[in-house]
Amino acid sequence: MSMSMSVKFAGLFVLASLIAFASLCSAEEVKLAVGSVTSIAQTDDNFVCATLDYWPPTKCDYNQCPWGQAGIFNLDLKNKILSNAIKAFDSLRIRVGGSLQDQFLYKVGNLKKCPHLRKKDGGLFGFSKGCLEMQRWDELNTFFNDTGAMVTFSLNALFGKRQPINNASAWFGHWNPQNARDLMKYTISKGYKIESYELGNELCGVGVSARLEAEDYATDLIALKNLVRELYPDKDSQPKVLGPAGFYDEKWFKKFLQTTGPDVVDGLTHHIYNLEAGVDPNLIHKVQDPYYLSQVAETYKNVSRVVEEYAPSAGAWVGESGGAYNSGGKDVSHTFVNGFWYLDQLGMTSTFNHKVFCRQALIGGNYALLNTTTFIPNPDFYGALLWHRLMGTNVLQTTHNGSPYLRAYSHCSKSNSGVTLMLINMSNSTTFDISVQNDLNIYPGALHWTNTVNEQREEYHLTPECGNIQSDVVLLNGKPLKLTDSQDIPELEPKLTNGDLPIRVAPDSIVFVSIKGFHAPACA
Repeated sequence: MSMSMSVKFAGLFVLASLIAFASLCSAEEVKLAVGSVTSIAQTDDNFVCATLDYWPPTKCDYNQCPWGQAGIFNLDLKNKILSNAIKAFDSLRIRVGGSLQDQFLYKVGNLKKCPHLRKKDGGLFGFSKGCLEMQRWDELNTFFNDTGAMVTFSLNALFGKRQPINNASAWFGHWNPQNARDLMKYTISKGYKIESYELGNELCGVGVSARLEAEDYATDLIALKNLVRELYPDKDSQPKVLGPAGFYDEKWFKKFLQTTGPDVVDGLTHHIYNLEAGVDPNLIHKVQDPYYLSQVAETYKNVSRVVEEYAPSAGAWVGESGGAYNSGGKDVSHTFVNGFWYLDQLGMTSTFNHKVFCRQALIGGNYALLNTTTFIPNPDFYGALLWHRLMGTNVLQTTHNGSPYLRAYSHCSKSNSGVTLMLINMSNSTTFDISVQNDLNIYPGALHWTNTVNEQREEYHLTPECGNIQSDVVLLNGKPLKLTDSQDIPELEPKLTNGDLPIRVAPDSIVFVSIKGFHAPACA
């Protein structure tokens, strides 16, 4: 090869390298507007919630048994990591309930037979009836008190009812509240605090393993409300009453709320498993697909609308959601990439005026916030914790002119003035440089009055270890989040950023951004 040809070849190679480098370093510029004059929705202070379930070690799906000792009867309540994980939230809402709750009796009062849970052909979900002993109830409540948890307890709604011969038919008869009454009286005598009681699990609509007619369930919930009012006469400390704790069926939900009338339901709870089966080989793609994830928005909108129309004093709650049912996906639901689904659901439900979102589960299955055997937090734990600490209750309108693979949500900041953004980049190749504008327009449809926000920011960038979106290790601003030597949750320290620079959101990352100097009238 001649010298001139060598020089030309070298020059072409350098040019190609520079073009490739430039393409890697290039970013899509995005303008993001935060409607700061009025809020569009409001959440509860304890919006983030996690569940504890009844499942025994023999709960198995797809030739795997991922629950281990994580059910409430076997869970090691003295585990330091578990305790510290709950304490990190400084009041984590915990829902105790699940598929088996409608088969459990409480060993209190005059109850004579309290059976031991076992596998049973023909039983609901393949199990027999079970028993909650008061010794375990004491242990659970001591644990909740020590960790500062806010407890929702879901009651057996089938006690006293009769099972139809035809399994396609609804259970019938009246709910017998005696066992629940005895449990409440015992709970009150011990000074245990229950924030809310829920009745039944997935009995609405067509049901899952059993079902109730809307009118019958409404009658039972009225009986529960009257029981709570009787035993907890102080309205300031009276537990809320929640239901129906199942999948949204518009006709059933409307009939239920029409029958209960006003001031009975405090929280309308519905369940979401929009990723479908945990064994689905497309699960990894679903959690990264904004078009697929947006399909559930219609359900959130409809539930919110039904609450506004039929039960305006209540609030819409996602009472249980693990994304993928049957314990989640073993290679997806506990990894970094699941945060695209989970945190997007938190943002979406808050936008549609939901008050609470309960993640299935705190521990247990493949979809838990904590590893089922080691208790070490999974990536979604840290996403939930950052949301809980940073995102306030007032939800703001957020729009941008970028790709649908960029999700953006904004709230008034929780513990200081200003606004906090949550940004999710589901693209594996595009970086977004985001300029934030304060939309001060009062009148919808009018010309926008906006100010560019150039205030110093606190940024929390979450990325997967080694760029592997199926990693169980998450990095915060480039550093792995790992327990301390004393098994405490690590500090979540932001990086301070010059407000004159755009917010850079890397591919496959989740970013929380707090802007204290963001002047939002809705947050004043």
